[in-house]
Amino acid sequence: MTPDTSNEIIILANEASESLGRKIALHMGRPFTRVRKKIFSDGEVYHAFSEEIDGRHVIIIGATHNDESQQELIDLIDGCRYFRAGTVNIVVPYLGYSTMEQSKPDSYEIPKGITRTRQIFRAKPDFTAFIDLHSEAVLHAHRGDVQTLHIHTDSLIVKKIKELRLDNFVLVSPDYGRSKWVARLASQLDAPHTAADKDRYAMDKTMVSQVAGVVEGKVAIICDDMIRTGGSIIQTAQRCKEAGALDTIVFATHLVLSGNAREKFKEAGIGKIIGADTYPGVKNDYLLDLYSVAPLVADVLNRHLKTAG
Repeated sequence: MTPDTSNEIIILANEASESLGRKIALHMGRPFTRVRKKIFSDGEVYHAFSEEIDGRHVIIIGATHNDESQQELIDLIDGCRYFRAGTVNIVVPYLGYSTMEQSKPDSYEIPKGITRTRQIFRAKPDFTAFIDLHSEAVLHAHRGDVQTLHIHTDSLIVKKIKELRLDNFVLVSPDYGRSKWVARLASQLDAPHTAADKDRYAMDKTMVSQVAGVVEGKVAIICDDMIRTGGSIIQTAQRCKEAGALDTIVFATHLVLSGNAREKFKEAGIGKIIGADTYPGVKNDYLLDLYSVAPLVADVLNRHLKTAG
């Protein structure tokens, strides 16, 4: 069955990603279908589809930033299988536990980036796409029975940087682990790039010791896949200023901003963070300047569905 009519495709989301799901549906030129949800007094959660699922190509947009959203996504996938969906196609805008994809030797710690992704795959979606993963290791956490895709938002970031109309800037990676990605962005912008020297001394604590002098006299654009507590980004901005940067701009796809991250950025004199709308609940405000991944995801899904059989 080739999905060539809107009736054959249904677009859903878990509650956390409903806003993004609506944007994606709009860019695909298709209606968004809201899942009916109730919570009973004992805490059990009721879900019901608003339309027939049998034989249709279902798209589910679902971030997994907390346990509730992870379970809801799995319930929706299982529900689609129960009602005999034609295909089940998942987009995970933000993957929870994505920095825990490895277990250190003799630590016996659970690599939840892998185990949680396996839970999604065990529900048997036909196609699962992730946006700007911290590590591509999670793409292979299945037995070969799920088609996976890593959606890179490079084109959106490059476009946003060009819109800033800066004449003299350098891209900065907050650590060497992201330097290849930052170098790729820099090549598209015909700009120099460098990486900060960062060491991690605790689970959520890092120390940035220095940044190369290439930032001197330039605007330093610090790029990362996510901002969680903001510690390493803020330290990188400080090292850039110490190395002679005229100004600093912060870019990150996933704006987690946990705890008192916002206050820390304010105290550090960083007044604007540019990022995507992948993390549930983020909105444009005095600190955040958002661009949407919806047009890019819509294009990916339209191309994928054209080849779905």
